[in-house]
Parts: sequence; C-alpha cells; structure tokens
Amino acid sequence: MKPQIKENRYKRIIGQLEPLFAKTTDPFARIATATAVLHNKMDHFFWTGYYRLIDGELTVTSYQGSVACLVLAKNTGVCWAGINQGKSIVVEDVENFPGHIACDSRSKSEIVVPVRNQTGEIVGVFDIDSKDIGAFDEIDQKYLEAITVKFYG
Repeated sequence: MKPQIKENRYKRIIGQLEPLFAKTTDPFARIATATAVLHNKMDHFFWTGYYRLIDGELTVTSYQGSVACLVLAKNTGVCWAGINQGKSIVVEDVENFPGHIACDSRSKSEIVVPVRNQTGEIVGVFDIDSKDIGAFDEIDQKYLEAITVKFYG
C-alpha cells in the first residue's frame, strides 16, 4: 500500500474509533473494537489481536484471524521483545527474528505495540501479523501507537 493511502486510511479509522471509544471507558471493549475495525479495514493485516499480561504470562484475549497461540512462552518472540524493551517492534521478516513464535506459518511480518494502563505500566501488547514480508513500517507504528494509547485513556 502506498504511504499516503495507508496514512489516510489510518486517519479515517481513528475518526471511526473516537466516537466508539467515547461510549465506554472499558479498555477491553475498546481493544476488541479496535481489533475488529483495524483487521477489517487494513488489507495487509492477517492476524490482529491483544495479548494481556496476566500473572507474568502473555495470554491472548481478543483477536481476529486464524487461531492464536493462547499463551506465549515467556521472554521469547516479538511480543515479549516489545514488553522487555518497552517499545514497539517492527519485524520485516519473522524468519529472521531470533525466537519468533510461529502461531501460524503463513505469518511473514509483524508489528507489536506495548499497551500501557493509566499509570504507564505495560499491561499487554497489540500484535499484528501480515502474510507479506515487509508489510509494516513507521506509518503503521505511528498510528497504532496513537490508537493503543487510547485503550486505557
């Protein structure tokens, strides 16, 4: 997708999410809604979901796409890298990411955005996979970070 088209699509999605988010302060309702909207509006999203940090484990909660890994092995894979480094991780080719967890072998690239609660504590990650190598870039990162900051806000 061309950068300007992608950016315009994200702007429209944020415009759709804002009035929906205004209807509830529940972060899980917001996460589920964002997951559904993004998954269905972004052509390059193959799997879209939220892994919640529960008792030191990353457990899938809401998602769209093929069946997910229910619990991710601690301190391995892209999701744990996002938590451990406290920042978004963009992976151009998952085959080149040490310790990548392949929940679905069709996944070729990935972006993970840590999700923080009102006090700034990381409580989970927003995880998106694509069937295409190099599907994610700084545009995805910028807008996904802007969306996830509103989950608890």
